[in-house]
Parts: sequence; structure tokens; C-alpha cells
Amino acid sequence: MIPGQFVQDLLARVDIVELVGRSVTLKKAGINYKGLCPFHGEKSPSFIVSPTRQTYHCFGCGVHGDAIRFLVEQHGMGFVDAVTDLAQQVGMPVPEDNASPEERAEAARKKAQVVTLTDLLAKAADHYRQQLKASPRAIDYLKGRGLSGEIAARFALGFSPDGWRTLASCFPRYDDPLLVESGMVIVSGDDPATQKRYDRFRDRIMFPIRNVKGEVIAFGGRVLDKGEPKYLNSPETPVFSKGRELYGLFEARQGLRDKGYVLVTEGYMDVVALAQLGFPNAVATLGTACTAEHVQKLLRFTDKVIFSFDGDAAGRRAAGRALEAALPHASDTRSFRFLFLPKEHDPDSYVREHGAKAFEQYVQDALPLSQQLVEVAQHDCDMTTAEGRARMLAQARPLWSALPEGALQMQLLGELAIKAGLPLADLQTLWKTDAPRSRRPARERDADDGAPWHDVPPDLDEANAQASGAGPAGPRDGQGGRFGSKPRRFDSRPMNPKWAARQREEAEQEAQRRQPRSAPRTAESRAVQMLFGHAEYWERLSADEHALMHSLPAPYGPLVAWLERDHSEHGARPWAILSHALRDDPELGPEALAIADGDAEPGATFEDFRRNVDKILDRELRAQTQALIARAATDPEALRRYREVFKHWEEVKARLSSQRAEE
Repeated sequence: MIPGQFVQDLLARVDIVELVGRSVTLKKAGINYKGLCPFHGEKSPSFIVSPTRQTYHCFGCGVHGDAIRFLVEQHGMGFVDAVTDLAQQVGMPVPEDNASPEERAEAARKKAQVVTLTDLLAKAADHYRQQLKASPRAIDYLKGRGLSGEIAARFALGFSPDGWRTLASCFPRYDDPLLVESGMVIVSGDDPATQKRYDRFRDRIMFPIRNVKGEVIAFGGRVLDKGEPKYLNSPETPVFSKGRELYGLFEARQGLRDKGYVLVTEGYMDVVALAQLGFPNAVATLGTACTAEHVQKLLRFTDKVIFSFDGDAAGRRAAGRALEAALPHASDTRSFRFLFLPKEHDPDSYVREHGAKAFEQYVQDALPLSQQLVEVAQHDCDMTTAEGRARMLAQARPLWSALPEGALQMQLLGELAIKAGLPLADLQTLWKTDAPRSRRPARERDADDGAPWHDVPPDLDEANAQASGAGPAGPRDGQGGRFGSKPRRFDSRPMNPKWAARQREEAEQEAQRRQPRSAPRTAESRAVQMLFGHAEYWERLSADEHALMHSLPAPYGPLVAWLERDHSEHGARPWAILSHALRDDPELGPEALAIADGDAEPGATFEDFRRNVDKILDRELRAQTQALIARAATDPEALRRYREVFKHWEEVKARLSSQRAEE
């Protein structure tokens, strides 16, 4: 059995436009792509592929699904074969969930342990906050760094007093093993009889480290005066890994949406101070180099990442490691930049000296990834000599190879050839790089190349054997084919025309048997369905509208709450992934799953979603005005509130009227 989480991770790595485009000629149509449906014969394109939902839908025959379903329906593959094929394309090994009852019980125990540890750490965070309020010295330190009480509260800053066992006043059992497991208490000595226990953090400003759900999973501590180490982090625990977590990401979610990019810094104080100075979109690594997992996590929230480093040698080395982490994710639609501050400044001091506007311009002028790659490749190379240029190419090749195929990689190859003083064709020969191939469908390319037409579809004998109940025709290799045979390439072996016609006929018959899904009638149903189809719409609603959607009766309100939790943890995920996550959640019943169908109205736009939210608002505001006007005669506050609500209601009614006029 393939774990559900793996299927979600796989779909997050696959581009359905690219996958479908191998066998269907697609053309851009607004935010989607359109082509002739491969599942029934048609002359006018009605087959839509959505890059935002990562799904396809045919308005002619009704077929729809995600990347896995496309392989199943297009090539007749089983679910496991389709997952395996997709996983091989993106280089992901397929795990199998063959856990024994004992292993499942251990997994359940670890899950319960995580909950226990986060509860304990949350209690410690509350304790440290109370200690900060009682320490004038710690408060004066934060004020001296230019931090307000409001920003300290936003980041839940605290203070650990200068004592060896101050947590004993917070936890009834100081010898609780969980205090050690969470990293809050250190045990010295091997003999239980003589062991000593003491707090890890003493006389430090405390920075709670929260995951994207908002749960406290670790702490960072900074000394107030002179002392070493200047910064101290929690150790690795079952809930905390420095290579996966980023300080301030939970607090920066709204800032990322407002600013449109994330600024990756090197310290907690940079994050907090920048938030104070008008840059709430900063995060920080946790005493370790930026990793590929850090980059993947950031890309859930934004496509623009700017790394900020000191201008010294250590900062340049850290930038090199960040470059290596970013390269595999630097597709043509993403932006990575590298900012090097003057040696005398950190982000906080630069903003205070030059102002927020100057810093914003400095950020926008940061080096793009392409230039940073060339800079790193040229390091210690004398570009005036042939030997130096050859060394530059040797250093550039592994970096360039890490880039995904696309326009950026093609352009960089040309730039590197110019830097090396070589014709592009010579560099392609040297690196054994083929010229970029057309993105025409594979079948069309093969036909142009003179590839033969086959009398039978691939693996027809095996398909017939399986259909009759027999096993595979022979032993299988790791690619899904027989040993000694070439791996199957479904997208490059054109079918016999008779077989293709038969498939189209069967698809049309199947389409006739299908009942078209009717759109739900209530505004609540339609709004929730569109929200699951376009999770990014959530960010375009106001806080009051968020509250309204949460207050909807079951199953709508609980579904909205589920979606917001998923959005907080993963960012806006396409419907293709959300659909699997929904099915894997045992707490959701059939009614909720039937409502949360993000592909029910594939042609819906934000304006359609806005109209249904306004219909819900219209009813809610009408009810509020009626309740308030009944109290207005005796309650002046109710009268004031009535005027505000009535004004809002008028705006909503005007929007609805305008929408009806446009229709």
C-alpha cells in the first residue's frame, strides 16, 4: 500500500501541464491551457488543464482528474503503476506501507508524544513571557534594541532568569523525562543516584520557535550582556529539526502575502527588528546553512526568495550553500536573489541608518540567481587565462546541471559559453548537452522522426492476460516492463489508428453513461467548493469574511476550518493534492467529502467565488441590521453599530447588483 502522504508529496512535484502536454497539444487560454480531448473525438477544443488546481477537465465528455488519473485513463495503467511511473519521472522512490501492528502502534505512540512535547513547550513559553514582564532589566534591553511591547508580544518573546532550576517553579516534576527530551533541561552524569539536572537556558532573552501551525517546538536564547555562546538553540528533538524549520515563518505569513517575497536572514533579532521596522516578511535559519528543505518550505508561500548575508567571507560561503539549495527549485517562474550587506551593517542597523525605503531598494537590487551562479563559478579563477576560464567551467558545470530544464538553464549555458570564450555548440559538445527539444507532444515528434506505427498498443498481451485473470506475461523489472525489454514510454509510442479509434469510441460510450455533476444550489456549497478548487482565494478575503466562513453551519464551517489549517501548514495547495489529503483524513465524513469537491465547477473564477461570498454576506448583514435596529432605541452603541453594518450591507448589495448587470 502506498502511503497517502507520499501521493500528496508526489503530486506537489509534478506539473500536470507538462505531463498532459506530452500527448496533447495545449495552448494558453487565460490562466489555463486548452486542447483537444484525448478521451473522445472532437474538432473544437473543450479539454482544459488547470496549473493552479493541477487538474484536467473536459467539458465535452466530463472526464476529469489529477496527474495520476490522467495516466490511469490515458494509458490504462493501474493506480500503483501510475504512481510509480510519475515518481520515477521526478526521481522519488516509492515507499510501501507494510508496517506490522507493532510498528503501527509505535507510530501512534510517537504521534501522541509529539502532542505532549508541544504542550510542554507551550507551557514553558508562557512561563518565560511572565518572567519577562517581571524583569525590568530584560525589558530595558529590548527597548534598547528598539523593540516595542507590541512586537515582543507578537513574537511571544520571554526571559529565562539567571538560575539553575527556574523551570521547577513551572513544572511540578522537575525530574520529568519529557523536560530532558524536549531539550529544556540538561542531565549531567551517568549514575542516576548522582545525576544533576539544570535548565538549558539561563539569563537569556527567549525566542519561541514555532512551526507553521503556530505550535512551539523549540527555543532560541540570546544573552543580554557579554557571554558565550551569544545565541543558543534547543537541541534536535522529535518535534524540532534545525534543517527543516525557519524562525519567524509562522509570524511572517501575512507579511509574505503583503510584500510578495520572503527575506531570509541569519538571526532571530534580524527577524524581530525588521518586523518592527516595516518588513514583516523576514525569516531566519536556525544556526545552520540554508537547506533544500528550507527552500521547499518557503516556496509553499511565495515564488520570490531573497537571501540576505553579511558581506564578509563567511557570508559569501553561506550564500554559496544557499545557492546550492535553491538551484534545483529555480524554475522559470520562480525568483531567487542574493543580498550582501556592507560589512559594518546587519539588516536592522542598515534600516535604522538609511531608512526603510533605501533598504527596500537595496533588496530589489539584489543579485539574481543567474549572476550569483556565475560569481561562484568564477571564484579564484583568472579569467584572463585559458586555465582560469577552464576552471570556471569546471566549477560551473555541477551548479548549472542542478538547474531544472527550461529557459533559465538554456540562457545560462549561453552566458557561460561567452564567459569562457567558447562557441555555444562547443560548450554543448564539451558538456554533452543536446540542443533544447521542442515541447510538441511526443507522438508528434516521433511521427516527424519516422518512428514506426505499431500494430498493437504497448503491453497488449499483458493487458489481455490481466483482464482474463492471468498474471503478468513474464518477470518484471523495476520500470514496469519485462526483463530485457526497453522501459515503457507511453508518450512516445503512437498507437495503431484502429486501436485509437476504438479507445475514442469506448470513451464516448463511457461519457454517455456518466451523469454530469450539477453545481450545488446554495451559496455556501458553491463558495466552499470554489475555495477548495482555488485555495489561494482564502488570502483575498478580509478578516471579517474569514470569520463569516468559519461560522457557517456544518459541514461548511468545519471544512473551512480544515482548509485554513492546511493552508497555514502548507500554503495554498492545488486541488489535486487537497483531494487526497481530504480522503486521508478519517475525521471527515461522506457528506463533507461530497461538498468539498474543488473540481465541481472547473470554469469558476474569483468573481464567481466573490459573488457567492457576497450572497452569504447579504443574508448575514440583513440579519445583523434587523437585530441592531431592534436595540437602537435604547442602546446608543447599537445605533452606532447599526450604521456601520448598514453601510457595509449597502456596499455588498451594490456589488451584487453590479454583478447581475454584467451577467
